[in-house]
This record gives sequence, structure tokens and C-alpha cells, in this order.
Amino acid sequence: MKIAVTYENGQIFQHFGHTEQFKIYTAENGTIIESEVVDTHGSGHGALAGLLSVLGVNALICGGIGGGAQMALAEAGIKLYGGVSGSCDAAVEALLGGTLGFNPNVKCDHHDHEHGDGAHTCGDHGCGHHCSGNNCH
Repeated sequence: MKIAVTYENGQIFQHFGHTEQFKIYTAENGTIIESEVVDTHGSGHGALAGLLSVLGVNALICGGIGGGAQMALAEAGIKLYGGVSGSCDAAVEALLGGTLGFNPNVKCDHHDHEHGDGAHTCGDHGCGHHCSGNNCH
């Protein structure tokens, strides 16, 4: 089984469509046997599902994710575990152990409202992604 996690400095990155890296774990019999960090090379949103499919990923752990990306993952046969935060390694261990807390109805709807000057200054996007100051990412 291959599990991908949106990755930033060991933590689950909270916006799937803007993730610059995934940590890919290979697991057998409930145990992680290998992991590597993979760069997305600037791919965004729907293209990321294609990248994960090419990498042979079976499951994705992430924070917020939009409906289009969710559909692309479903079409690629990748199981989604959204609404998760914290350590990537701990989340994968929890998934393998059957104890991962996730939100099956996760939504990222910040694309549906205006930010004024285009900068993210709204604080909470409603997808688990919280801004501080004027720079979200």
C-alpha cells in the first residue's frame, strides 16, 4: 500500500492544491517499510491527483481539499483522509493502526469568497487552513 501525505517540514500541509511536496509511504502488513519526499514541480489542484496516480498511491492524508480535487482522486481510485493536521509520520501510523481521526466530509471552500485585494487576509478559509497575517503560504 502506498500512502501520500501533503508535506511541509514534517507536518501535514493544510491546502492540497497548493502543496509543494508529498511524503510517500510504502506500507506492508501495517508497517511502514519505506518513505520518501516527492516534489510536485508546481503541479496544482487536479494535476496532483494524476501525479499521485502515476506514483501508485492508494490513499491520501491531507488537511483541506476542494471538491474538484476530491473528484479527481476518486476517479483515480485514491482513498481520501482529509481534515487531518499534525505530524505526517504520526498520521500514517494512526491510519495503519486504524485510529486516524479524519473528516469524511472535508471541504475547502475558500475559492468561493473574495479576499479584497487578492491577498489571503481572511483568517479562516473554512477548510482547516488558518492564515496569520497576510501570507497564507
